[in-house]
Amino acid sequence: MFIQQRAGGGHRIVTSASDLTAASACEFAFLRRVDAKLGRDVEVPPDDDPMLARAALLGDAHEERTLTAYRAELGAGTLGAGGGVVEIRRPSSMREADLRAVAAETETALRGRAAVVFQATFFDPELRAQTGSDLELGFIGFADFLRLTPEGEYEVEDTKLARRAKVSALMQLAAYAEQLARIGVPVAPVATLILGDGARSTHRIADIAPVFRARRSRLHRILLERAGATGADGARESAAPIAWGAADTLACGRCEVCEPEVARTRDPLLIAGIRGAQRDALRAAGLTTIDAVAAALPGVRAGALAVPGVAPAVLARLAAQAEAQVVALAAGPGAVPPVRVVDPAALAAIPTPSPGDLFFDFEGDPFFREPGAEGTARWGLDYLFGFVDAREQFTALWAHDLAAERAALERFLALVAARRAEYPAMRIYHYAAYERTHLLSIAARHGVGEAEVDQLLREHVLVDLYPIVRRALLVGSRSYSIKKLEPLYMGAELRAEDGVTSATQSVTEYADAVELLQSADPGDRAAGQTRLDAIADYNRYDCVSTLRLRDWLRELAAARGVATVPPQLDAGPGQSFTVSPLGAALSGLAETADEPRDRTAAALAGSAIDYHAREAKSFWWAHFARLTDPIEDWAHTRDVVVVDPGLSAVAEDWHRPERARVERRWLRLRGEVAPGSSLKPGSEAFVVYEAPAPFAAPRSAPGARVERTVRIIERHEDGVTVEEFLPRDAAPYDVLPVALTPGAPPKPGRQVTAIEEWGGHFANALSRGTAFADPVVDIMRRVPPRLTDGGPLIAPESAAALAAAGGDEAARTIGAVTATLRLLDRSALAVQGPPGTGKTYLAARVIRRLVEEDGWRIGVVAQSHRVVENVLEGVVAAGLDPRLVGKVPQGGKLDPDREPPPYTVLGKDGHQRFIREHGAAGRGSVVGGTAWDFSNDDRFPRKSLDLLVIDEAGQFSLAPTIAASVAADRLLLLGDPQQLPQVSQGSHPEPVDTSALGWLLAGHDTLPPQLGYFLAETRRMRPELAAVVSELSYEGRLHAHASAAQREVTGAGPAGLVWHPTAHRGNATSAEAEAAEVVRVAAAALGGRLHEPGSAPRALAQADVIVVAAYNAQVECVAAALAAAGLGGIRVGTVDRFQGQEAVIAIVTLAASSPEDVPRGLEFLLMRNRLNVAISRAQWSAHLVSSDRLGDGLPGSSDGLTALAGYLRLVERATRPDQPTETGAAHTLSA
Repeated sequence: MFIQQRAGGGHRIVTSASDLTAASACEFAFLRRVDAKLGRDVEVPPDDDPMLARAALLGDAHEERTLTAYRAELGAGTLGAGGGVVEIRRPSSMREADLRAVAAETETALRGRAAVVFQATFFDPELRAQTGSDLELGFIGFADFLRLTPEGEYEVEDTKLARRAKVSALMQLAAYAEQLARIGVPVAPVATLILGDGARSTHRIADIAPVFRARRSRLHRILLERAGATGADGARESAAPIAWGAADTLACGRCEVCEPEVARTRDPLLIAGIRGAQRDALRAAGLTTIDAVAAALPGVRAGALAVPGVAPAVLARLAAQAEAQVVALAAGPGAVPPVRVVDPAALAAIPTPSPGDLFFDFEGDPFFREPGAEGTARWGLDYLFGFVDAREQFTALWAHDLAAERAALERFLALVAARRAEYPAMRIYHYAAYERTHLLSIAARHGVGEAEVDQLLREHVLVDLYPIVRRALLVGSRSYSIKKLEPLYMGAELRAEDGVTSATQSVTEYADAVELLQSADPGDRAAGQTRLDAIADYNRYDCVSTLRLRDWLRELAAARGVATVPPQLDAGPGQSFTVSPLGAALSGLAETADEPRDRTAAALAGSAIDYHAREAKSFWWAHFARLTDPIEDWAHTRDVVVVDPGLSAVAEDWHRPERARVERRWLRLRGEVAPGSSLKPGSEAFVVYEAPAPFAAPRSAPGARVERTVRIIERHEDGVTVEEFLPRDAAPYDVLPVALTPGAPPKPGRQVTAIEEWGGHFANALSRGTAFADPVVDIMRRVPPRLTDGGPLIAPESAAALAAAGGDEAARTIGAVTATLRLLDRSALAVQGPPGTGKTYLAARVIRRLVEEDGWRIGVVAQSHRVVENVLEGVVAAGLDPRLVGKVPQGGKLDPDREPPPYTVLGKDGHQRFIREHGAAGRGSVVGGTAWDFSNDDRFPRKSLDLLVIDEAGQFSLAPTIAASVAADRLLLLGDPQQLPQVSQGSHPEPVDTSALGWLLAGHDTLPPQLGYFLAETRRMRPELAAVVSELSYEGRLHAHASAAQREVTGAGPAGLVWHPTAHRGNATSAEAEAAEVVRVAAAALGGRLHEPGSAPRALAQADVIVVAAYNAQVECVAAALAAAGLGGIRVGTVDRFQGQEAVIAIVTLAASSPEDVPRGLEFLLMRNRLNVAISRAQWSAHLVSSDRLGDGLPGSSDGLTALAGYLRLVERATRPDQPTETGAAHTLSA
């Protein structure tokens, strides 16, 4: 940003895309810098971050490498002549005339059709003017590359050092795309980031531009307001700078501009561990300083003071922390902070010392780059593995490249193994999660030591002191970093002020050292070694500090009579992880295969071999962390309930039912339910107890929380009822658990064997260089279905499709799918069915024809039994003899509370017999089951089925697709990846946890025509609503069937999407203001009348309206409001409940006041899949009730940006109740 003198007089503030990002990060800091540029009386710290400076230099080198590659490919171009790489000169100054001249050169290059334009300059001097003012806004931007596409459009490409797309970079792409459109140059619909590792990250402009427009509008408004301020003399220069706490100005509270103001005003942000939403709630309650919060502690403890939006236990913790920090602040700088042991039992988590103990610390460089194959690169290096032993003897394992990093890991693990052999009770101590997570990531990156690291974790060898400190102590310090704790235990040996004193300085010193060590000058090399020695000294101090912290914590424990528990090194639950040799072999074949598609398929296959082991490993690592980490760190994890002891109770005390051997009790656990939780009745979960546990738990880590497996009996909006069994040899206890956490993943059964068999066949084919005709391999290779005649898919408009449909014109798509399946040659066919398009209807009729006319043996599989049963019920409803349709009930027996199914109920393991008996009589048949069934060759012999139908294949990941596929020659994938996605536990080398259908879409919203069929007509939604959903999720390909267009509702507002912006503040998962608006909208809708073709008009009833809430807490809030208004018959639930259902009118309530209030981030709340499902439940109209500030802010991730953009597109397309329009007309909301 800079200020320019306008040619005609006055000033112009010229901004760039980076200013937009800066303002979004902290408006207060940005406006303070604006004040400084305007000459006002304010000082702002300079931008002198050495890490950012180094990143900029490395970024320039990355840009130069990309330019060199383009020059080599395309040659140099001539301005205006077309072709080649045209390089635009940098402007000689930032004066208006110079910028206009260089921008004109850019336009000349673009209109001359240069193949690539480098450093294109955009200058928009009249971007926005203030009416009646001499102040104007302009824009300046320098695009790294503009590449001409075969379609004649220019695609924006920017080089970025990062290894993943950052939001700031995406904002630049949107800015440059808009500038291209402004000057009349055709713009490609996508833009690309060329990342630091050589990968290309491509993004649709439509997924970025709405957020860019909204943030730019906000930037311009606050800029004009601030720049237009004047002092008493009417001069801009004499205006007071922006004040801390200014209304409608967002402040991050953490940056170098905010920090002094936080300290000066003693803002509650000084409190350690406080969150922004909690600070806002405290201020709203009148607690505007840390002193006020500290003074409130007695009232909080007595229960006399409550703060809306802050749980009582959290408020008590914040007030106690504030009290300790106020004491420390009064003591002044340099004083030892006060410390209090608040949970002595937590200190028992420190194991009894062993002479073999190690104290470990990494040093890492995120900017290290090592070139790879084909223009790729690998980033990041942990260059020092440092540790001391119990005698403080230091060992440094250096790694100056990735090969050395691998060697250092192997040496470290070998040293630990030898030490454990000598000292079986030894532990490795560290502070915070970096060491644990990086051991995992380094082992995964190099493919070595994964089993060894897994064993260290499972046997609790790694001991993180940070969660012990956070649970046990209250320290009068704003930070609980180890450096801030050292005054408590390091005595006179505090860190020196000179030398290396921070992790950031370590990184920059290391980069300088490496450069010096490569010099031919002996003096330089000596200086480089001196820098390495300084880094080693810094690392050694960290390791010694960790040791001293451990010893000090033990002293605190002993002083309070807390005995540390002798270490138990038994492995926790779950099986140890080992990399499969077959998986490694397939991954190796992926690197040597000639065909790119084979490389992709082999890499996926290699990852699939260990899929279930990695899923289990990830679960257990997260589970063990939940037993030690502070509860607030994992409270918002899916399927977690943080128990409120004041609301929870024993529903039925310990008892032994007749014929039961074990006592059990029922608990009604109420509290905070994590967003997105399923908590299905009948499923298992863990309840977690604080240490010391009310029962023996020999396998738990010392001092850690302990868990018990329970069965969920009933789901409530604010919790669950569970059945808990009394542990063996334990006396009945009254204590309640502190949380309910996700249950253990189910054992995979024979899926692992099936995947290994399949992988072995694939590996053999790749090794021999022969083709492997297999349906899943075709999916992984993303190739069109292979047909016996070698032709394309049967088109619905063809004669073949009509013939297969029995001459029924209305069934042409059914006929096309049927005819294509008959031609399928050991391959897979996909059908994507958006909401209301009749996916299950089509599947049922296709299955019926193939069984009746061709005698096919067909399996139906899905993620859940209920989905499979729904398809089988549809097949029977389509007219297939129910004696030819069978399934074993879930759990082996029918649910007595449900009607018996219309198909044949099979006995346990009766699948093969059912198919064989019908086959012997010359009949086809249909059998339903799960991946556990179809991978079991006792139930379905290999390739014994003609076809396996995978329903909801948009939620069925590739690994179980492989496992189930071994039972059939052909696959039919049915589903819609644009609805609720597959949930995965693990982190996999390749995206084998992606759904099978989602993999085929390859980043598109709809299925490419050559890969299968897209059902483009919805019979549910009116055209006005279908158009909104189509644009949001289906690339404009979805439209309403004529029958949907004939449906009319009078007296209930217009058809389509209606947005109800609602003003509220400080709400996260429930909002009474939105509940009140829902009641108003629902009451008004019930005055309407439904006119269905062929039916008499009728008044809308409560059953015709549903309310879809984003969070369980909002479900409870809305349900109570509706009941109070006499509308208790209206169904209310989260989006998971309503998938597959529909109503005349759907009301969607999102509850969160702003992006800062959203507990799991915008990626969850505004996920396009969830919004799609919620809105598309409606037949006539969907009403979106949300905060008027929910679209503010800039998300921190590209996924969050995409989610917010989708929401803003909906808001732009929606009508508003206060702006009535003609039915169907789109109302554009100004950002």
